[in-house]
Amino acid sequence: MSHALVARLDSAGDVLITGPAVRAVAASHDRVTFLAGPRGREAAELLPDVDEVIEWQAPWVDFDSPELTAGHVDSLVKELRDIRPDRAFIFTSFHQSPLPLALICRMADVGWVGAISPDYPGSLLDLRHHAPDGIPEPERALSLAAAGGCLLPAGDHGGLRVKSPSLPSFFTEIITAAPFVVFHPGAAVPARRPSTARSAAMVAALVDAGHRVVVTGGDDECELTAAVARDVAVDLGGLTTLETLAGVYALAKAVVVPNTGPAHLAAAVGAPVVSLFAPVVPAVQWMPYGERVIRLGDQDAMCRKTRARECPVRGHPCLDGITDAELLTALRRLEEAS
Repeated sequence: MSHALVARLDSAGDVLITGPAVRAVAASHDRVTFLAGPRGREAAELLPDVDEVIEWQAPWVDFDSPELTAGHVDSLVKELRDIRPDRAFIFTSFHQSPLPLALICRMADVGWVGAISPDYPGSLLDLRHHAPDGIPEPERALSLAAAGGCLLPAGDHGGLRVKSPSLPSFFTEIITAAPFVVFHPGAAVPARRPSTARSAAMVAALVDAGHRVVVTGGDDECELTAAVARDVAVDLGGLTTLETLAGVYALAKAVVVPNTGPAHLAAAVGAPVVSLFAPVVPAVQWMPYGERVIRLGDQDAMCRKTRARECPVRGHPCLDGITDAELLTALRRLEEAS
């Protein structure tokens, strides 16, 4: 019985865009275990074809990770020895190194390890793959799976996907009252979201144009969602898990969202997406990977490709410069294409 370990140690969005590659690995193995960090575990549990999820926080990925100690490493080595995968696929973003985790896999006696690595890996990798530059992140991950001999099964076209989401009854009552547009104002990186005032103005413009609006956000974004929803939109801030958020998005006419994990979640459930995309990272790599996506935001702004966490340009023009007319036109185009 063949057993593969697939690893993606960062955020929920990063895990979701690895989903097609995970399905390719699963098509060539009897069992798949997903190694996730704490920010990505919920997303890993939503991926089809994942049999088990284990969690470990990597100090080279998370800013708030515990100190890297022998005991912290030993805990993962022991867990990997207990589950005994035959092969390990280490998925990363272009700016991350897979080699620290590859070393741990070697310490756990994993017999085969593959990853994308620009750095010389010595004996840490059995497969050192070089992915093409400037391709969407889901395709980058798929290229590693293919290099390891794992292809998507017939009929799987490589889109993002999650298990069928479910909604508690009280959500159903709120959401199915009338058709609605979702506005998700938050992002973990402040430079990637519009200002609170501009988000509130966008929601007001949507409502004035006749749209019913539902505002979503995480537990730590309740103040933001309240300020954006005000008294004109339904505020679901802090009330959703990742699974219920998927259920909300699946029922929406469209999801308006900056470059953050929920954007990839919306694409994974097939919702039309208006992507409010700040150019601090390349759109070709990080835009929501779906067929019904319209991108807004100045991609030639001065912050382009800076990877800035805080907007370095006064007035945040790349996103706050998006006009109400542009937003409403994008929604109209998505509705006409449906």
